[in-house]
Amino acid sequence: MRQLATPLAVTIAAGLVAGAGTAQPPTPLEAAGWHHAAWHGMASAQFRPLPEGGVLVEALGQGSFIWRRVPGRAECLSWRWRVEHGPPPTDLTRRGGDDRALSVGVGFAGWPPHATLWQRSQHALAQAAAGGHPLPRSVLIFVWGGTGREPSPFPSPYMAGLGQVRVLRPADTPRGRWFEERVDLAALWRASFGGEPPMLQELVIGTDADDTGSRVEARVEAIRFGPCR
Repeated sequence: MRQLATPLAVTIAAGLVAGAGTAQPPTPLEAAGWHHAAWHGMASAQFRPLPEGGVLVEALGQGSFIWRRVPGRAECLSWRWRVEHGPPPTDLTRRGGDDRALSVGVGFAGWPPHATLWQRSQHALAQAAAGGHPLPRSVLIFVWGGTGREPSPFPSPYMAGLGQVRVLRPADTPRGRWFEERVDLAALWRASFGGEPPMLQELVIGTDADDTGSRVEARVEAIRFGPCR
């Protein structure tokens, strides 16, 4: 995975390519409520909308992400996903070479309770690049990829400690099978950052295959926010 001008912007600078002021008709992805964003210096993957808010992700040595607004309180998030083709295991804890088939990220509107001045300054630099799009101030990231030996959670090496990553499915998870996921966002935010979770802000789905030049074909479907029962 490559970085933008600031590490934080790699995952959460969703406003960089969010087509403001265009008179063109919306793309099918935009009509489904998604915005497609690119990482600097990396060719973009392909995202196609599926029923019920899902997406098909295809890439060949490419990487990018899509996002949409999800206001509300931190409750439970559920989805199902499958990977037909994806990168081999890579170490997701370090910069460079950290490819993954899929990531599902949830951005929050508030800071971790112990956010430092340096972290806030890094966020401010990313926000300046993103313009009028308010960026999340903390992020939980769930990944299909990696070796499976990464700590849970571990800080994203690109996000100045404001993003915490959990590998749910390592890269060697069987291909061509659906897997159901359900995560308690409030509990995981507390475990990751401490204190009470702020309001939700964005949902982000991404892929990254540029370092290994891998083919990606994957799906995310049945995305739901709701009470934890």
